[in-house]
Amino acid sequence: MPTYRIFGREPAAVLAFIAILVKLASAYVFHATETQQATVNTVAACVVAVLIAISAHDSVGAAVFNLAQALVAAAVGFGLKLDADHQALWLSLVSVAIGLWSRTQVTAPVPKAAATAQPRAV
Repeated sequence: MPTYRIFGREPAAVLAFIAILVKLASAYVFHATETQQATVNTVAACVVAVLIAISAHDSVGAAVFNLAQALVAAAVGFGLKLDADHQALWLSLVSVAIGLWSRTQVTAPVPKAAATAQPRAV
């Protein structure tokens, strides 16, 4: 299995660096709560997952949906007043958009015989 790299480093090392930056920024600049720090780290992990899915040519849709969930959680964690119904609506929009995009990327396999067969005269 190939090892995927971001800026020449393993994804876990990049995430550890981001986590330290978040902690330093929280200690000296933003004074974020532990929950907000965890939310930012979750969003970072989801972004890394999307990058890995793209570079691995794997199913990107699931990674994008998880990133959307993390972004909604981050928005709520930082004070956006968004109740559960509205969160579900936004995530439904993301889900449908991913479905519409995926539909154009996926082709069902067609057997050679079916693809070259001529219609029969009746």
